[in-house]
Amino acid sequence: MTKKEGSTPTIQVLERMFTLLDVLAAHQDPVSLKQISEHTGLHPSTAHRILNDLAVGRFVDRPEAGSYRLGMRLLELGNLVKARLDVRDAALGPMRELHKLTHQPVNLSVRQGDEIVYIERTYSERSGMQVVRAVGGRAPLHLTSVGKLFLAHDDPQRVRAYATRTGLAGHTRNSITDPALLDRELARVRQTDIARDNEELELGVRCMAAAIYDDQSRLIAGLSISAPADRLEEGWMDRLRETARQISASLGYRAE
Repeated sequence: MTKKEGSTPTIQVLERMFTLLDVLAAHQDPVSLKQISEHTGLHPSTAHRILNDLAVGRFVDRPEAGSYRLGMRLLELGNLVKARLDVRDAALGPMRELHKLTHQPVNLSVRQGDEIVYIERTYSERSGMQVVRAVGGRAPLHLTSVGKLFLAHDDPQRVRAYATRTGLAGHTRNSITDPALLDRELARVRQTDIARDNEELELGVRCMAAAIYDDQSRLIAGLSISAPADRLEEGWMDRLRETARQISASLGYRAE
C-alpha cells in the first residue's frame, strides 16, 4: 500500500480501519469478507479482527455472518456534525445583527453530555465585559441559560439523573444547587421560552437565552446574550426570541 507523506495516519491500524470503511462506503449492499480482503489487500484474519472491533462500536454492522456494511453510529455522528455546521452557518449573520443592537456578546451553544459547548460568538470591546469562555469552552448545564433550555426539554427523570450525576455543584453564591429550586427554575423556562443565568456561572455576568430548533423540531442549540449584570436589558428579550426563530426557520423548523 503506497503512502503519501502527510496524507495517511501514522498508526497502521487506523490506516487500515479507514481503508475498510472506504470499501464499505463504495458498496450499497453488504460486502463479504472475501471481497473486502481482495479490495484492501489485507489478510482476511486481519480485516476480520478490525471489522469486529468496528462492529462493537456500531461503526460497522454485520447483517449476516461473513458480510459487513456501514453502521448506524456513522449516521448518528454525521447528523451531529451536519447539525452543528448548519446551525453555525445559519446563525452567524443573525447573531451579528443582534450584537449590533445590544453591543453585548451573543453566543451560540450546543449540548454535549452534561455541559454546553460554545461554538460561535460575536462580541466587541464596546461591551465592557471580558469574554472569559472562548469558542470551544464548556460549562455545566444548570449554571447557564442555554444549559437550562436543554434541561427544560428533558423529562423529570432525566433531570433528576443529571442532578445526581453532577451533584449540582455551584460556582457562585447565586448558583442553583438544590434540585427543588432547579425544578422550579425549569418550570419558568418552559412557561416563557426564555432561560436565564443570574450570575450563577460568573459573578457580575447575567445571560438570557432562546432555543433553536431543526427541521425535525429538535432542540439543537441555544442563542444567548451575555452582559454585565447591570446592563442586561429586558427589552432585548423579544429580539432574542425573534432571532432564534429566524435561525430555526432557516434550518427548516416550522412552528406548530
